Amino acid sequence: MFIELIRNRRSFRKFLETPVEKEKLDTILEAALRSPSSRGYNPWQFIVIDDKSLLETLSLSKPHGSSFLKNAPLGIIVCADDSVDTWVEDCSIASTFIKLTAESLGLKSCWIQIRDRAHSDSVSARDFIAEKVKLPDGLNILSIIALGYPEEQKDPHKRENLLFKKISHSTHGHPYSF
Repeated sequence: MFIELIRNRRSFRKFLETPVEKEKLDTILEAALRSPSSRGYNPWQFIVIDDKSLLETLSLSKPHGSSFLKNAPLGIIVCADDSVDTWVEDCSIASTFIKLTAESLGLKSCWIQIRDRAHSDSVSARDFIAEKVKLPDGLNILSIIALGYPEEQKDPHKRENLLFKKISHSTHGHPYSF
C-alpha cells in the first residue's frame, strides 16, 4: 500500500557500490515521464548519471548538501525549460515520483536541491553542473536525485513525531482532530 511506502521512506546519503539494475532504472524513468504536469506541458528533462567520476564532480556542485552524491551509484538530474511558468512544480512532482518509485523497488534516495543554490560566490550550482553535462541555455535544474542501495538502515519516522499541529480544520489555527 502507498501509505506503507511513505511511512517507511527516509532520505539516505550512504549507498553501497552495487549498481542499480537497468530494469529498475527504466521503471524509475518511466514513472518520471508519467508524472503530472500542468496543462500537459511536460517541460522536464532527465539526465541519468552513472559515471563515478562525473558523480564525484557533481558532488561539488554546492558547498553543502551535495557531497554524498560521490558515493551514490546513480544520480538523476531533473531539469526543465524554465520559460514554462510551472517548471518548478512539474519538476518537483517528477522528483517525488522518482524518489517514491525508487523506494517501491527497494532503492533509497536523497534529493539535492540545485535551483537557486550557489556553487561559489561567482558561479551558481546550475551553471557549474550545466558546464559538466553540456546543458543548454533555457534549461534550469531543480534537483539531482541520488539513488542506490542503502549502506545503512534507518527506522521510519514515528507517527507521534509528525507535525499534526500544522493541520487546521475549516479555519487556520483550528485544530484538526485525528
